[in-house]
Amino acid sequence: MSEHNHARPLSRYKVLDLTMHISGPMCTRTMAENGAEVVKVEPPGGDNSRHVPVIKDGRSGYFVGLNRGKKSLCLDLKTPAGLEIVKRMLPKFDVLIENFAPGVIGRLGLGYDTVRSINPAIVMCSISTFGQSGPLAPKTGYDYIAASYAGVINTLGFPDSSPVLPGISMGDSMTAMNAYGAILTALLHREHSGQGQHLDICLLDSYFQCWDLAVQSVSLNPQGFKITRNGRFSNSMPPIGLFKSERHYICVMAPHDHFWPRLCRAIGREDLVDDQRFTTVAARYRNAGEIFQLLDEWFAATPEDEALRRLDENRVPAGPVLSVAEAMAHPHLRQRGTVRKVRDRILGEFELQRSALRFSAFPDELPLEAPFLGEHNAEVLRQYLGYSDSQIRELETAGILQRAPH
Repeated sequence: MSEHNHARPLSRYKVLDLTMHISGPMCTRTMAENGAEVVKVEPPGGDNSRHVPVIKDGRSGYFVGLNRGKKSLCLDLKTPAGLEIVKRMLPKFDVLIENFAPGVIGRLGLGYDTVRSINPAIVMCSISTFGQSGPLAPKTGYDYIAASYAGVINTLGFPDSSPVLPGISMGDSMTAMNAYGAILTALLHREHSGQGQHLDICLLDSYFQCWDLAVQSVSLNPQGFKITRNGRFSNSMPPIGLFKSERHYICVMAPHDHFWPRLCRAIGREDLVDDQRFTTVAARYRNAGEIFQLLDEWFAATPEDEALRRLDENRVPAGPVLSVAEAMAHPHLRQRGTVRKVRDRILGEFELQRSALRFSAFPDELPLEAPFLGEHNAEVLRQYLGYSDSQIRELETAGILQRAPH
Protein backbone atom coordinates (compact mmCIF):
# COMPACT_ATOMS: atom_id res chain seq x y z
CA MET A 1 0.00 0.00 0.00
CA SER A 2 1.28 3.49 -0.84
CA GLU A 3 2.58 5.58 2.05
CA HIS A 4 0.07 8.23 1.01
CA ASN A 5 -2.87 5.90 1.66
CA HIS A 6 -2.25 4.80 5.22
CA ALA A 7 -4.20 7.57 6.99
CA ARG A 8 -7.19 7.55 4.64
CA PRO A 9 -10.64 6.35 5.80
CA LEU A 10 -10.56 3.12 3.78
CA SER A 11 -6.85 2.36 4.14
CA ARG A 12 -7.41 -0.95 5.95
CA TYR A 13 -9.73 -2.39 3.30
CA LYS A 14 -8.77 -4.47 0.29
CA VAL A 15 -10.98 -4.65 -2.77
CA LEU A 16 -10.96 -7.28 -5.52
CA ASP A 17 -12.35 -5.52 -8.58
CA LEU A 18 -13.80 -7.68 -11.39
CA THR A 19 -15.56 -4.78 -13.14
CA MET A 20 -15.31 -3.04 -16.51
CA HIS A 21 -16.84 -0.06 -18.31
CA ILE A 22 -18.13 2.74 -15.99
CA SER A 23 -20.29 1.94 -12.96
CA GLY A 24 -18.03 -0.66 -11.34
CA PRO A 25 -14.71 1.06 -12.07
CA MET A 26 -16.08 4.41 -10.86
CA CYS A 27 -17.14 2.80 -7.59
CA THR A 28 -13.77 1.14 -7.02
CA ARG A 29 -11.89 4.27 -8.11
CA THR A 30 -13.77 6.16 -5.40
CA MET A 31 -12.68 3.53 -2.90
CA ALA A 32 -9.06 3.88 -4.07
CA GLU A 33 -9.32 7.66 -3.77
CA ASN A 34 -10.21 7.14 -0.12
CA GLY A 35 -7.31 4.84 0.62
CA ALA A 36 -8.51 1.31 -0.20
CA GLU A 37 -6.14 -1.07 -1.96
CA VAL A 38 -7.91 -2.07 -5.17
CA VAL A 39 -6.70 -4.98 -7.28
CA LYS A 40 -8.35 -4.82 -10.68
CA VAL A 41 -8.63 -8.28 -12.22
CA GLU A 42 -8.65 -7.85 -16.00
CA PRO A 43 -9.25 -10.48 -18.69
CA PRO A 44 -6.80 -11.07 -21.53
CA GLY A 45 -6.93 -7.92 -23.62
CA GLY A 46 -7.96 -5.86 -20.60
CA ASP A 47 -10.95 -3.78 -19.62
CA ASN A 48 -12.80 -2.74 -22.80
CA SER A 49 -12.46 0.90 -21.76
CA ARG A 50 -8.72 0.68 -22.50
CA HIS A 51 -9.73 0.96 -26.16
CA VAL A 52 -12.12 3.93 -25.90
CA PRO A 53 -10.96 7.27 -27.43
CA VAL A 54 -9.35 9.70 -26.85
CA ILE A 55 -6.27 7.47 -27.27
CA LYS A 56 -2.72 8.82 -27.26
CA ASP A 57 0.24 6.49 -27.78
CA GLY A 58 -2.08 3.54 -27.15
CA ARG A 59 -3.33 4.97 -23.84
CA SER A 60 -7.03 5.77 -23.29
CA GLY A 61 -7.85 8.88 -21.30
CA TYR A 62 -11.25 7.33 -20.60
CA PHE A 63 -9.61 4.31 -18.95
CA VAL A 64 -7.19 6.47 -16.97
CA GLY A 65 -10.02 8.61 -15.63
CA LEU A 66 -11.90 5.60 -14.27
CA ASN A 67 -9.04 3.45 -13.01
CA ARG A 68 -6.50 5.64 -11.27
CA GLY A 69 -5.14 4.21 -8.03
CA LYS A 70 -5.65 0.53 -8.86
CA LYS A 71 -3.32 -2.42 -9.38
CA SER A 72 -3.83 -4.49 -12.52
CA LEU A 73 -3.79 -8.29 -12.36
CA CYS A 74 -4.43 -9.66 -15.85
CA LEU A 75 -5.40 -13.31 -15.85
CA ASP A 76 -7.74 -15.67 -17.67
CA LEU A 77 -10.57 -16.45 -15.24
CA LYS A 78 -11.97 -18.99 -17.67
CA THR A 79 -9.04 -21.33 -17.00
CA PRO A 80 -8.91 -23.55 -13.90
CA ALA A 81 -5.57 -22.03 -12.91
CA GLY A 82 -6.85 -18.46 -13.25
CA LEU A 83 -9.99 -19.24 -11.25
CA GLU A 84 -7.93 -20.96 -8.57
CA ILE A 85 -5.75 -17.86 -8.16
CA VAL A 86 -8.79 -15.65 -7.52
CA LYS A 87 -10.31 -18.17 -5.14
CA ARG A 88 -7.08 -18.34 -3.17
CA MET A 89 -7.04 -14.55 -2.96
CA LEU A 90 -10.60 -14.21 -1.63
CA PRO A 91 -9.73 -14.77 2.07
CA LYS A 92 -7.33 -11.81 1.88
CA PHE A 93 -9.99 -9.33 0.70
CA ASP A 94 -12.83 -7.40 2.32
CA VAL A 95 -14.79 -6.62 -0.84
CA LEU A 96 -15.43 -8.37 -4.15
CA ILE A 97 -17.20 -6.27 -6.77
CA GLU A 98 -18.33 -7.45 -10.21
CA ASN A 99 -20.56 -6.15 -12.99
CA PHE A 100 -20.95 -9.14 -15.29
CA ALA A 101 -24.43 -9.86 -16.61
CA PRO A 102 -26.47 -11.71 -13.94
CA GLY A 103 -25.52 -15.38 -13.85
CA VAL A 104 -22.13 -14.98 -15.50
CA ILE A 105 -20.17 -14.74 -12.26
CA GLY A 106 -21.79 -17.99 -11.11
CA ARG A 107 -20.92 -19.75 -14.34
CA LEU A 108 -17.33 -18.59 -13.92
CA GLY A 109 -17.31 -20.35 -10.56
CA LEU A 110 -17.51 -17.26 -8.32
CA GLY A 111 -21.18 -17.05 -7.37
CA TYR A 112 -21.96 -15.67 -3.93
CA ASP A 113 -22.50 -19.09 -2.35
CA THR A 114 -19.02 -20.14 -3.45
CA VAL A 115 -17.45 -16.84 -2.42
CA ARG A 116 -19.15 -16.93 0.99
CA SER A 117 -18.00 -20.50 1.61
CA ILE A 118 -14.41 -19.33 1.10
CA ASN A 119 -14.72 -16.04 3.01
CA PRO A 120 -17.93 -15.58 5.08
CA ALA A 121 -16.92 -12.04 6.03
CA ILE A 122 -16.52 -10.75 2.48
CA VAL A 123 -18.87 -8.09 1.10
CA MET A 124 -19.71 -9.02 -2.49
CA CYS A 125 -21.33 -6.36 -4.66
CA SER A 126 -22.96 -7.23 -7.99
CA ILE A 127 -23.76 -4.32 -10.31
CA SER A 128 -26.05 -4.86 -13.30
CA THR A 129 -28.52 -3.05 -15.52
CA PHE A 130 -31.73 -4.59 -14.15
CA GLY A 131 -30.69 -6.43 -10.97
CA GLN A 132 -29.99 -10.05 -10.09
CA SER A 133 -33.70 -11.01 -10.00
CA GLY A 134 -36.88 -10.16 -11.86
CA PRO A 135 -38.12 -10.75 -15.42
CA LEU A 136 -35.63 -8.31 -16.95
CA ALA A 137 -32.58 -9.63 -15.08
CA PRO A 138 -31.23 -11.78 -17.97
CA LYS A 139 -31.67 -9.00 -20.53
CA THR A 140 -28.62 -7.28 -21.99
CA GLY A 141 -28.53 -3.61 -21.12
CA TYR A 142 -26.63 -0.39 -20.57
CA ASP A 143 -27.29 3.03 -19.03
CA TYR A 144 -29.83 4.40 -21.53
CA ILE A 145 -31.71 1.09 -21.62
CA ALA A 146 -32.24 1.33 -17.86
CA ALA A 147 -33.26 4.98 -18.26
CA SER A 148 -35.82 3.92 -20.86
CA TYR A 149 -37.37 1.27 -18.62
CA ALA A 150 -37.40 3.71 -15.68
CA GLY A 151 -39.57 6.17 -17.60
CA VAL A 152 -36.81 8.76 -17.62
CA ILE A 153 -36.11 8.94 -21.38
CA ASN A 154 -39.81 9.53 -21.99
CA THR A 155 -39.57 12.88 -20.18
CA LEU A 156 -36.65 14.23 -22.24
CA GLY A 157 -37.29 16.31 -25.33
CA PHE A 158 -40.17 18.43 -26.61
CA PRO A 159 -43.87 17.46 -26.38
CA ASP A 160 -44.37 17.38 -30.16
CA SER A 161 -41.26 15.37 -31.03
CA SER A 162 -39.38 12.22 -30.08
CA PRO A 163 -37.68 11.70 -26.73
CA VAL A 164 -33.93 12.39 -26.65
CA LEU A 165 -30.90 10.80 -24.99
CA PRO A 166 -29.38 12.39 -21.87
CA GLY A 167 -25.88 12.70 -23.34
CA ILE A 168 -24.22 11.80 -20.02
CA SER A 169 -23.59 8.58 -18.09
CA MET A 170 -25.94 9.62 -15.31
CA GLY A 171 -27.21 6.14 -14.51
CA ASP A 172 -23.74 4.60 -14.39
CA SER A 173 -22.50 7.40 -12.14
CA MET A 174 -25.47 7.19 -9.76
CA THR A 175 -25.15 3.41 -9.62
CA ALA A 176 -21.43 3.68 -8.86
CA MET A 177 -22.14 5.92 -5.89
CA ASN A 178 -25.07 3.77 -4.74
CA ALA A 179 -22.74 0.77 -4.82
CA TYR A 180 -20.07 2.73 -2.94
CA GLY A 181 -22.57 3.70 -0.23
CA ALA A 182 -23.96 0.18 0.00
CA ILE A 183 -20.48 -1.34 0.31
CA LEU A 184 -19.53 1.04 3.12
CA THR A 185 -22.86 0.33 4.87
CA ALA A 186 -22.24 -3.42 4.61
CA LEU A 187 -18.71 -2.99 5.95
CA LEU A 188 -20.10 -1.02 8.88
CA HIS A 189 -22.61 -3.82 9.52
CA ARG A 190 -19.75 -6.30 9.42
CA GLU A 191 -17.98 -4.33 12.16
CA HIS A 192 -20.84 -5.29 14.50
CA SER A 193 -21.84 -8.70 13.18
CA GLY A 194 -18.69 -10.14 11.65
CA GLN A 195 -20.78 -11.21 8.64
CA GLY A 196 -20.43 -10.28 5.02
CA GLN A 197 -23.33 -10.15 2.57
CA HIS A 198 -24.28 -9.91 -1.10
CA LEU A 199 -25.31 -6.51 -2.52
CA ASP A 200 -27.56 -6.28 -5.58
CA ILE A 201 -27.18 -2.78 -7.10
CA CYS A 202 -28.58 -1.90 -10.50
CA LEU A 203 -28.99 0.99 -12.91
CA LEU A 204 -32.76 0.66 -13.18
CA ASP A 205 -33.22 1.11 -9.41
CA SER A 206 -30.78 4.03 -9.44
CA TYR A 207 -32.74 5.82 -12.14
CA PHE A 208 -36.14 5.08 -10.63
CA GLN A 209 -35.16 6.48 -7.24
CA CYS A 210 -34.67 9.89 -8.90
CA TRP A 211 -38.38 10.48 -9.39
CA ASP A 212 -39.50 13.15 -6.96
CA LEU A 213 -43.18 13.90 -7.70
CA ALA A 214 -44.17 11.45 -10.39
CA VAL A 215 -44.45 8.06 -8.68
CA GLN A 216 -46.69 9.10 -5.82
CA SER A 217 -48.69 11.35 -8.16
CA VAL A 218 -49.39 8.49 -10.55
CA SER A 219 -50.25 6.20 -7.63
CA LEU A 220 -52.62 8.64 -5.94
CA ASN A 221 -54.19 10.00 -9.12
CA PRO A 222 -53.68 7.35 -11.82
CA GLN A 223 -56.27 8.73 -14.23
CA GLY A 224 -55.51 12.42 -13.86
CA PHE A 225 -51.72 12.61 -13.70
CA LYS A 226 -49.55 12.19 -16.75
CA ILE A 227 -45.82 12.80 -17.19
CA THR A 228 -45.10 14.55 -20.47
CA ARG A 229 -42.01 15.78 -22.27
CA ASN A 230 -41.62 19.39 -21.17
CA GLY A 231 -39.13 20.75 -23.66
CA ARG A 232 -37.85 24.07 -22.32
CA PHE A 233 -40.37 24.35 -19.51
CA SER A 234 -41.56 22.33 -16.54
CA ASN A 235 -45.25 22.86 -15.86
CA SER A 236 -45.31 21.04 -12.53
CA MET A 237 -44.10 23.94 -10.35
CA PRO A 238 -43.57 26.95 -12.63
CA PRO A 239 -41.55 28.96 -13.26
CA ILE A 240 -38.94 26.30 -13.99
CA GLY A 241 -37.52 26.65 -17.48
CA LEU A 242 -34.86 27.62 -19.99
CA PHE A 243 -34.98 31.09 -21.50
CA LYS A 244 -32.98 32.33 -24.51
CA SER A 245 -30.57 35.12 -23.79
CA GLU A 246 -27.72 36.69 -25.77
CA ARG A 247 -25.04 34.01 -25.40
CA HIS A 248 -26.74 31.21 -23.49
CA TYR A 249 -30.03 29.81 -22.45
CA ILE A 250 -30.66 30.76 -18.83
CA CYS A 251 -32.07 28.16 -16.45
CA VAL A 252 -34.49 29.61 -13.90
CA MET A 253 -35.88 27.55 -11.02
CA ALA A 254 -38.29 29.49 -8.79
CA PRO A 255 -40.85 26.81 -7.87
CA HIS A 256 -41.91 27.87 -4.36
CA ASP A 257 -44.21 30.68 -3.34
CA HIS A 258 -41.55 32.79 -1.61
CA PHE A 259 -39.63 33.08 -4.91
CA TRP A 260 -42.50 34.74 -6.77
CA PRO A 261 -42.15 38.23 -5.22
CA ARG A 262 -38.37 38.05 -5.75
CA LEU A 263 -38.81 37.16 -9.40
CA CYS A 264 -41.32 39.98 -9.90
CA ARG A 265 -38.86 42.48 -8.44
CA ALA A 266 -36.00 41.13 -10.56
CA ILE A 267 -37.91 41.60 -13.82
CA GLY A 268 -39.43 44.94 -12.77
CA ARG A 269 -42.99 43.66 -12.46
CA GLU A 270 -43.83 44.36 -8.82
CA ASP A 271 -47.43 44.78 -9.95
CA LEU A 272 -47.67 41.00 -10.29
CA VAL A 273 -46.57 40.19 -6.73
CA ASP A 274 -50.16 39.96 -5.43
CA ASP A 275 -51.78 38.92 -8.71
CA GLN A 276 -54.02 35.98 -7.75
CA ARG A 277 -53.16 34.21 -11.00
CA PHE A 278 -49.60 33.63 -9.74
CA THR A 279 -49.42 33.78 -5.95
CA THR A 280 -49.58 29.99 -5.29
CA VAL A 281 -48.06 26.91 -6.89
CA ALA A 282 -51.51 25.74 -8.00
CA ALA A 283 -52.33 29.14 -9.52
CA ARG A 284 -49.01 29.30 -11.37
CA TYR A 285 -49.59 25.77 -12.64
CA ARG A 286 -52.90 26.90 -14.19
CA ASN A 287 -51.33 29.99 -15.73
CA ALA A 288 -47.88 28.64 -16.60
CA GLY A 289 -48.08 29.73 -20.23
CA GLU A 290 -48.46 33.39 -19.27
CA ILE A 291 -45.46 33.21 -16.93
CA PHE A 292 -43.22 31.60 -19.54
CA GLN A 293 -44.22 34.16 -22.17
CA LEU A 294 -43.53 36.98 -19.72
CA LEU A 295 -40.05 35.65 -18.95
CA ASP A 296 -39.25 34.90 -22.61
CA GLU A 297 -40.00 38.53 -23.44
CA TRP A 298 -37.96 39.86 -20.49
CA PHE A 299 -34.88 37.80 -21.33
CA ALA A 300 -35.14 38.83 -24.99
CA ALA A 301 -35.15 42.51 -24.01
CA THR A 302 -32.54 42.37 -21.22
CA PRO A 303 -28.76 41.98 -21.73
CA GLU A 304 -27.62 38.61 -20.38
CA ASP A 305 -25.20 39.93 -17.77
CA GLU A 306 -27.80 42.41 -16.52
CA ALA A 307 -30.48 39.71 -16.35
CA LEU A 308 -28.25 37.39 -14.30
CA ARG A 309 -27.18 40.26 -12.03
CA ARG A 310 -30.78 41.21 -11.27
CA LEU A 311 -31.81 37.61 -10.65
CA ASP A 312 -28.83 37.09 -8.32
CA GLU A 313 -29.49 40.33 -6.44
CA ASN A 314 -33.03 39.18 -5.73
CA ARG A 315 -31.87 35.65 -4.86
CA VAL A 316 -33.78 33.97 -7.66
CA PRO A 317 -32.09 30.64 -8.54
CA ALA A 318 -30.75 31.04 -12.08
CA GLY A 319 -27.69 30.24 -14.15
CA PRO A 320 -26.42 30.03 -17.74
CA VAL A 321 -26.52 26.71 -19.60
CA LEU A 322 -22.79 26.23 -20.14
CA SER A 323 -20.96 23.95 -22.52
CA VAL A 324 -18.55 21.40 -21.04
CA ALA A 325 -15.60 23.61 -22.08
CA GLU A 326 -17.20 26.65 -20.45
CA ALA A 327 -17.89 24.71 -17.27
CA MET A 328 -14.27 23.51 -17.16
CA ALA A 329 -13.07 27.11 -17.44
CA HIS A 330 -15.46 28.53 -14.83
CA PRO A 331 -13.64 30.15 -11.88
CA HIS A 332 -15.87 28.39 -9.33
CA LEU A 333 -15.04 24.90 -10.61
CA ARG A 334 -11.40 25.90 -10.83
CA GLN A 335 -11.19 27.29 -7.31
CA ARG A 336 -12.91 24.25 -5.77
CA GLY A 337 -10.72 21.88 -7.75
CA THR A 338 -13.77 20.28 -9.37
CA VAL A 339 -11.69 20.45 -12.53
CA ARG A 340 -8.14 19.47 -11.67
CA LYS A 341 -4.92 18.53 -13.43
CA VAL A 342 -3.54 15.01 -13.23
CA ARG A 343 -0.43 13.44 -14.66
CA ASP A 344 -0.24 10.10 -16.46
CA ARG A 345 2.91 8.25 -17.45
CA ILE A 346 1.83 8.14 -21.10
CA LEU A 347 -0.72 10.93 -21.53
CA GLY A 348 1.26 13.50 -19.60
CA GLU A 349 -0.66 16.28 -17.85
CA PHE A 350 -4.35 16.69 -18.59
CA GLU A 351 -7.57 17.60 -16.80
CA LEU A 352 -10.14 15.39 -15.11
CA GLN A 353 -13.16 15.88 -12.91
CA ARG A 354 -12.58 15.56 -9.17
CA SER A 355 -14.63 13.30 -6.93
CA ALA A 356 -17.66 15.03 -5.43
CA LEU A 357 -16.75 13.67 -1.98
CA ARG A 358 -14.98 16.29 0.16
CA PHE A 359 -13.51 15.71 3.63
CA SER A 360 -12.17 18.35 5.98
CA ALA A 361 -9.64 15.86 7.39
CA PHE A 362 -8.41 14.91 3.90
CA PRO A 363 -8.46 18.10 1.81
CA ASP A 364 -5.84 16.90 -0.65
CA GLU A 365 -6.29 14.12 -3.16
CA LEU A 366 -3.97 11.15 -3.38
CA PRO A 367 -1.42 11.15 -6.25
CA LEU A 368 -2.90 8.16 -8.04
CA GLU A 369 -1.90 6.51 -11.33
CA ALA A 370 -3.82 4.20 -13.63
CA PRO A 371 -2.13 0.82 -14.18
CA PHE A 372 -0.77 -0.68 -17.34
CA LEU A 373 -2.40 -3.98 -18.24
CA GLY A 374 -1.03 -6.69 -15.95
CA GLU A 375 1.49 -4.26 -14.48
CA HIS A 376 1.09 -5.65 -10.98
CA ASN A 377 0.82 -9.38 -11.76
CA ALA A 378 3.99 -10.33 -9.94
CA GLU A 379 3.51 -7.85 -7.09
CA VAL A 380 -0.02 -9.01 -6.33
CA LEU A 381 0.77 -12.73 -6.50
CA ARG A 382 3.82 -12.32 -4.29
CA GLN A 383 1.99 -10.14 -1.77
CA TYR A 384 -1.22 -12.13 -1.45
CA LEU A 385 -0.23 -15.68 -2.33
CA GLY A 386 3.53 -15.79 -1.78
CA TYR A 387 4.24 -16.95 -5.35
CA SER A 388 7.87 -17.27 -6.41
CA ASP A 389 9.34 -15.75 -9.56
CA SER A 390 9.45 -19.20 -11.17
CA GLN A 391 5.75 -19.80 -10.44
CA ILE A 392 4.88 -16.45 -11.97
CA ARG A 393 6.97 -17.19 -15.09
CA GLU A 394 5.21 -20.54 -15.50
CA LEU A 395 1.81 -18.82 -15.40
CA GLU A 396 2.97 -16.27 -17.96
CA THR A 397 4.33 -19.00 -20.24
CA ALA A 398 1.02 -20.88 -20.00
CA GLY A 399 -0.92 -17.72 -20.93
CA ILE A 400 -2.75 -17.62 -17.58
CA LEU A 401 -1.11 -14.29 -16.74
CA GLN A 402 -0.76 -11.58 -19.37
CA ARG A 403 0.66 -8.08 -19.45
CA ALA A 404 1.29 -5.24 -21.86
CA PRO A 405 4.22 -2.77 -21.92
CA HIS A 406 1.74 0.12 -21.41
